[in-house]
Amino acid sequence: MTKKTKKAGPTGRFGARYGSTIRKRVKFIEVKMKNNDFRCPQCRTKAIHRVFNGVWKCKKCSTTFSGGAYFPQTDEGKKSLRNVARIREKAL
Repeated sequence: MTKKTKKAGPTGRFGARYGSTIRKRVKFIEVKMKNNDFRCPQCRTKAIHRVFNGVWKCKKCSTTFSGGAYFPQTDEGKKSLRNVARIREKAL
């Protein structure tokens, strides 16, 4: 059984090992991953899952797309989409 406290969260299983900074990073990633509020870019349903590192697939429409290692859309990907939209808007 894993230890889970309010402060340590899912990283309570590590105890005092690995250092506080590493545990905080792992906690941030795991809490955000378990949120699972990710939507498919095609059908907009919450039915996507990670196939392997960086590859995501929708269970409903079978769309396969690339993304981040832990999240289907990274912050850098969002920035690039905004830049492309801005450039397209200027071109028109």
